[in-house]
Amino acid sequence: MEVNWQAIWDSVVHICVDIALKILLSILVLIIGRVLIKLLLKKMRKSKSLDRADPMAKKFIVAFVGIALNVSLVVLLVAIMGVPMASIVAVIGSVGVAISLAVQGTLSNLASGLMILVFKPFKLGDYIESGDYSGTVTDMGVFYTTLTSPDNKTIVIPNSSLTTSTLVNYSTRDTRRLDLQFNVEYGSDVEKIKGIINGVIATHEEILTDKAPFIRLTELRDSSLCITLRVWCKGSDFWTLKFNLMEEIVQKFGEEGIVIPYNRMTVTIDKRDEK
Repeated sequence: MEVNWQAIWDSVVHICVDIALKILLSILVLIIGRVLIKLLLKKMRKSKSLDRADPMAKKFIVAFVGIALNVSLVVLLVAIMGVPMASIVAVIGSVGVAISLAVQGTLSNLASGLMILVFKPFKLGDYIESGDYSGTVTDMGVFYTTLTSPDNKTIVIPNSSLTTSTLVNYSTRDTRRLDLQFNVEYGSDVEKIKGIINGVIATHEEILTDKAPFIRLTELRDSSLCITLRVWCKGSDFWTLKFNLMEEIVQKFGEEGIVIPYNRMTVTIDKRDEK
């Protein structure tokens, strides 16, 4: 049987040309698609409609749309290469099941991000605490939330951790209550101590006057009396007021002879059994 080499060559050339055209078209679509996606996301970030939304929601929506568009671009490129859409859908379904089992934590973070977006337990700029971490919310992503700690560390927390554990938001209210405790030795004049503390807090305008300060003996400890001070202030004044009051009250105690005890242990030796 005589081989028709010309026909084979024509078929190989046709296939190569077809593949080359598909590759070139795919590259062209990839470049144009990436440019269009970047332009669209940039326009979304500057959109006046989204500006009216919560900044955290805006970041989340832009990130989510970016992921969706890039996934769609990949599917389009595969289709251009000649893979039947039915096969693509079947593969995506199979891969989706496998990926969902392998990245349950990631999907949980995505779902948690949506919950945070809907219920808004915090917003950008809030100071929050969750578990062992605390800081100011600087970014809210699809999978992670970024905090900046008071000592300027960047803390990245999975969104699922924020929705499954206790979260404290210190920025929700305009005012906060400052609680301080001072230990003084037994026998101290409690009324004199209360007068000293009253004199110190009277000099601080940061303390709100609509709620009366609380200064009482609250606990009898092993080696000291516990005097508790509670005052209200604006959230922005909390830390400065706390440190100033502690320093000034301890200084006044020293000037007035009020003793702040330390833990001591008294050991008694019974010598009756000594020979």
